[in-house]
Amino acid sequence: MYKSAKCVTPNRKDKSLYNVSLEETMELRKTQMAMPVCLAMIMSLMVSQVVFAEKYSGSMSPHDRKLAEMQALKASLVRRNLPAIVSPPPTPPQAVPGPRVYQVISYGADPTGKLDSTDAILKAMEEAFDGPSHGVLMAGINDLGGARIDLQGGSYLISRPLRFPSAGAGNLLISGGTLRASNDFPMDRYLIELNDEKSKQQYIFEYITLRDLLIDCNYRGGAIAVINSLRTSIDNCYITRFGDTNGILVKRGHETYIRNSFLGQHITAGGDSGERNFSGTAVNLMGNDNAVTDTVIFSARIGVMISGQANLLSGVHCYNKATGFGGTGIYLNLPGLTQNRIVNSYMDYTGIVAEDPVQLQISGTFFLGDAFIVLKSITGLVRGVNIVDNMFSGSGNGVPIVQLDQTNTAFEAVDQVVVDRNSVNGMGARSTVAKGSVDGNGTSWTVDFNPVLLFPDMINHVQYTLVASEAGAFPVHAVRNVSGNRVVVETNAPVAATVYVTVTQ
Repeated sequence: MYKSAKCVTPNRKDKSLYNVSLEETMELRKTQMAMPVCLAMIMSLMVSQVVFAEKYSGSMSPHDRKLAEMQALKASLVRRNLPAIVSPPPTPPQAVPGPRVYQVISYGADPTGKLDSTDAILKAMEEAFDGPSHGVLMAGINDLGGARIDLQGGSYLISRPLRFPSAGAGNLLISGGTLRASNDFPMDRYLIELNDEKSKQQYIFEYITLRDLLIDCNYRGGAIAVINSLRTSIDNCYITRFGDTNGILVKRGHETYIRNSFLGQHITAGGDSGERNFSGTAVNLMGNDNAVTDTVIFSARIGVMISGQANLLSGVHCYNKATGFGGTGIYLNLPGLTQNRIVNSYMDYTGIVAEDPVQLQISGTFFLGDAFIVLKSITGLVRGVNIVDNMFSGSGNGVPIVQLDQTNTAFEAVDQVVVDRNSVNGMGARSTVAKGSVDGNGTSWTVDFNPVLLFPDMINHVQYTLVASEAGAFPVHAVRNVSGNRVVVETNAPVAATVYVTVTQ
């Protein structure tokens, strides 16, 4: 009868269980090493017996033949489970080159911000610029293969602009830290400058990414200047305390994308006692085909200044400086050929100004606190403007949602302007499409559209319906006058009727 085995846990106080001699350990290892050899010998002996049995099976009795077959089966099972006596040497791992990461502290940068780190970071930028090329992007621009300049979560004091040695860098990332301007930083420069005044190339940089940065300009200059560059990304950056200049300047080039970022000259969350004195421009787009998306501008005289075509603003929240204090959320300074889109944004107590707009889309945007849109006449031209599907909320003082600034000259060339389908609460509705009705008993009905229509004395199309209240009445009627944004309908005989009129400008 078999007894069940018991698992015994050694008692740490019983040192006799751990007092194993060196000779016993060596003997155990020899036994472990000899096991595969013994198994091999046993298998060889069993195979030999099987071969002998097969050779002389003809003279064997049925009992011996059955025994030989069982030994052959047992030998095959042992051979299948026998470990290799000598294992082949493992293949050494192939060396994989690591990413090109330039950590600025290793170049002497001070992450505490007490000492000037300009030279150290410039050295890291220079080595990254001179790193191995992985081909060419645009003509004259080396593909640096995704090299990274890592700020390592430090805060660095900067006394002059951080620039690459010359034009020609592409596919590179600068990320992960804070840059602070020193007290003697130049007032007319930017902490990071993608620029090379001497270059004759069409584009001087391509696919440079600035990510996860806090840039404190110390009221000295601006934060980032992107000049004549292509496909630049400014992502998840916090830019503050810029002077009476630009937080971000984009000049010429193409496709600079600013997203998921926060910009403000002063650190505030609204209701700042010094708001009247805010100055500077948070983002200045002086080029084409750029985008500002999911970005908050919380203090500056102008939130976004645009003087280039084909730009897109989406998800932009401006509460930079209230219109009543002289601020502007978005200023479109390109009269005659605007070609810009502002969609799904939030104008918080600050509005939009567009000079002589041509092809401008403003839609899906929320205007709070009597914020409104101004169409400013420079030469009297406005064409292809859509201001539709927005929400306006005000204080109940009847501030018009869209206003005309005709100080220079009146708008005379007006074409394809649609202001319609806007939701208005506590402000004065304005539209280029209007409907009205009037009841009367007589021969003349006048519908006045001046409280609603945007442009003065401008009705291009009229539709009307006259519904007579008296049974059997069938008067002759016609539109007799359209002027001063009023429509007059008359009948040939007195009748009680209601006149419904729709007009467009």
